[in-house]
Amino acid sequence: MTLRHSLARLRPHMWLLIAGVLAVTLVIWYSIRPSSDRQWIPEQAEMASATFTADTVAIRNIRNFTYTARGEFQPAYADRTYDLNALTSVWYVLTPFSRNWRGPAHSFVSFGFSDGEYVAISVEARRQPGEVYDAVKGLFKRFELIYVVGDERDLIGQRAAFGSDPVHLYPVRTTPEKMRALFVGMLERANQLREQPEFYNTLTNNCTSNVVAHVNRITPRKVPSGLKTILPGYTDEVALRLGLIDTELDIARAREQYRINDRARRFIGDPAFSARIRGL
Repeated sequence: MTLRHSLARLRPHMWLLIAGVLAVTLVIWYSIRPSSDRQWIPEQAEMASATFTADTVAIRNIRNFTYTARGEFQPAYADRTYDLNALTSVWYVLTPFSRNWRGPAHSFVSFGFSDGEYVAISVEARRQPGEVYDAVKGLFKRFELIYVVGDERDLIGQRAAFGSDPVHLYPVRTTPEKMRALFVGMLERANQLREQPEFYNTLTNNCTSNVVAHVNRITPRKVPSGLKTILPGYTDEVALRLGLIDTELDIARAREQYRINDRARRFIGDPAFSARIRGL
């Protein structure tokens, strides 16, 4: 029997083997379920929750760590109540990770109140001790999703004052009704994730895709899908073009104007940190 005939006889068995391996892989893949019941890094150990009563919201587990360096902190959480009618501003925070290519970045949102308080909400890949975030691993059910709710000296300060990446704090142009809808929607999603955990996905369920989804629910002028929203570092350019950033500056000058690293380093210990990073 020739080699060609031998391979021809083996071919049906090879296809069966390949099909079997694929079937087992799919079964294993779909059997992997997200969970909140794991050991987590300290920064993501507690999930926030919100209870709404008429025009107020009581938030548990607001993170307010005190940092002395990136990765060095004193853990602390607080429970606070906010008047939803006192919302006065929304801010878009963008931190590009690369100076040579702007694409990789982290983005999140912060909300300002008439009494000078601010609450930031950051959508993140939840990690276990020893895990390091990796965009490729984030495609394969490696991390769960978490909405971290915290004060600005924590969520913004630890990045802007102690990190090496630029941090931009952009004022958002919107209405009081939309501010409230965005804030409530993000807190409701945080509640949902406590009961129904989800996997983070680098492309489809990440920091920016969740923010965009929340924004698109409340505005008729949708943020379009495209390369510049898949790559978060360019989302400020998209937001500016859509009129969502409250400035008449072009993107280059806006990035310079709203970069806050120097002020954050200067005022990281100031109780009025949020006002100071805005130049107030």
